[in-house]
Amino acid sequence: MAESSLLSVVTFLPLATGLVLAATSLLAGALGTPRLPVAVWRAVGFGGSLLTFLVSLRLFAGFDATVTDFQFVEVAPWIPSYGIHYHVGIDGISLFLVVLTTFLLPLTFLASWKDIEDSVRSYVFFMLFLETGMLGAFVSLNLFQFYLFWELMLVPMYFIIGIWGGPRRVYAAVKFFLFTMVGSLLMLLALLIVVQMGYDQTGALSFDLVAAAGGPGLIETEIPTEGPWWRTQFWLFGAFALAFAIKVPVVPFHTWLPDAHVEAPTPGSVVLAGVLLKMGTYGFLRFAWPLFPAAAAAWAPVFLGLALVGIVYGSLVAMVQQDIKKLVAYSSVAHLGFVVLGMFALNIQGTTGSVLQMVNHGLSTGALFILVGMLYERRHTREIADFGGVAKPMPVFAFFFGLVTMSSIGLPMLNGFVGEFLILVGAFQAGPLYGTIATSGVVLAAAYMLWMYRRVMFGPVAHEENRRLIDLSLREKSVLVALVVQILWIGLYPEPFLRRIEPSVSALLQDVRARGGAPSEDAAQPLAWQASLEERP
Repeated sequence: MAESSLLSVVTFLPLATGLVLAATSLLAGALGTPRLPVAVWRAVGFGGSLLTFLVSLRLFAGFDATVTDFQFVEVAPWIPSYGIHYHVGIDGISLFLVVLTTFLLPLTFLASWKDIEDSVRSYVFFMLFLETGMLGAFVSLNLFQFYLFWELMLVPMYFIIGIWGGPRRVYAAVKFFLFTMVGSLLMLLALLIVVQMGYDQTGALSFDLVAAAGGPGLIETEIPTEGPWWRTQFWLFGAFALAFAIKVPVVPFHTWLPDAHVEAPTPGSVVLAGVLLKMGTYGFLRFAWPLFPAAAAAWAPVFLGLALVGIVYGSLVAMVQQDIKKLVAYSSVAHLGFVVLGMFALNIQGTTGSVLQMVNHGLSTGALFILVGMLYERRHTREIADFGGVAKPMPVFAFFFGLVTMSSIGLPMLNGFVGEFLILVGAFQAGPLYGTIATSGVVLAAAYMLWMYRRVMFGPVAHEENRRLIDLSLREKSVLVALVVQILWIGLYPEPFLRRIEPSVSALLQDVRARGGAPSEDAAQPLAWQASLEERP
C-alpha cells in the first residue's frame, strides 16, 4: 500500500465494506436468492473495522514527531473551479483521534455482538458509514469537504439512535439532529463569508484551510477585527464556535446529550462519547483558532468560564442521578469541560493536555458505556437501586468496572491523570482561580463515581436476580482487556503520545499568537521532556 494513499484507505475502507455488503443484498434480491446471513454481516462488519484499525497503525508508526506540518497529505481535484479539492492530512492533533476512532469501532462491534437483534444488516451498514464520516472529518483540510463529512455523520447517528434506541429514541434522535443542524447552518454561513473574503483578496476561490494545488489557503485570508459586524473575526468565530460548542457539548448547549446517551443503544453511546463529541473540541483547534486568531483570544475568557460551569454543573447533576447510564452521560459534560478549559488556557501545557484528554475520555467513558451495556444486557435495568453486591457473582466484571472508574476519576498511573494534570497546570497558568475551581471537579468526580461503584458492586445482594448474574464471557473480557491495555499504557508511559502531540500544539499556538497580535514566547517554551526530542528515534 502506497504511503501517499494511506489516509484515503483508512477513511474509506469501512464505507467500502458496508457498500460491498449492501451490494450483495441488492444482488440477492434481484436474483431471488437468499441474502447473506446476519452472522456473516456481523463478522464482515467487524472484520472491516478491525482491518481499518490495523492499517491506521501505519499512521502512528510512520508519523514523524519532529515535523509540525501536515503529514500523509493527499490532494486531488474535485471541483477545482470553486476551490474544492479532495484534501486530507494529519498532524499530531488529529493523529490520535483517527487512531482512537479506528480502535473503538471494532471493539464496539465485538461488545454489542448480541445486543442488536433487529435489522442487523442496517445496523452494520450504518456503523461502517458512521466510521467513515468521523474519519473523514478528522482528516479533511478542505472546509467544504469537512462540512460534508460533518453533516453526513448526522444521518447514521440519527438512525442508530432512532431505530435501536430506548423508549424515547425518536425524541432523542430528533433533538440531536436539530441541535447539530442549527449550529451547522450558522457555521456554513460564516464559512461562505470567509471564502468570499478570501476571493476578494486573492482573486481565487478556495475552501482549502492551507494552500493546495497551487491555490491559496483560507488561513492566509486577512479577516478584520473591525468593520461590518458580520465580516469581523469576533462574529465569524462565534458562528464556528456555536457549531463546535453544541457538538462538545458546552453548557448551556448540552441538553441534547443526556437524552441521546440514555436512549441510544450501547454501540451508539460508545461512539457518541468516544468519538463524536471530540468533533467539537477538534473543530476549535483545527479551524476556529487558525482562521480567527484574534477572536480566539478575545473569546477565551468566555469559554474558560463556560468550561468551569460545565465541570461543576456536570459533576453536581451526575451526583444525583439514579440511572447509571445517565450518570456517565453527565460525567461526559464535566470531563469535556476539562478539555475546553485546557484549550482556552492558550498555553502549551493546557492545550497538549486537552488533546490527550480527548483520547483519554474516549477510552475511559467508552469503556464505561460498554460496561453499563454488559450489565443492562443481564438485568435489563440501569437503576442503581436495583443492584448491590454485584461483585459477588461477577468478580471479573467488578475488577474491570473498578479500574475503568479509577481511570475516569484520574487516578495516578492511569490515563486520566496525565491529561487532567496537564490541563490543571495550564489552567493555573491562565489564572489561579481557573485552576482552583477546576480542581474541585476532580474531587466531585471521585465522589459521584465511587458512590455509584460502591452501591452497584458492594453491600448485600438485595435482589434475587443479582445472585444469578453470569460473569463476563471471553468475548467481553477481550474487549475490556484491549481498552485497559491502552488505559495503562497512557497512564504509565505517555511519552509516545505527548511526543507526537506537543510539536503540533506548539506550532499552532505560536501561529495563533503571532497572527492574533499576542507575544509567542510562552507558546514557544517546550515541555520538560521535549528537550531531548531530536535525540529520540
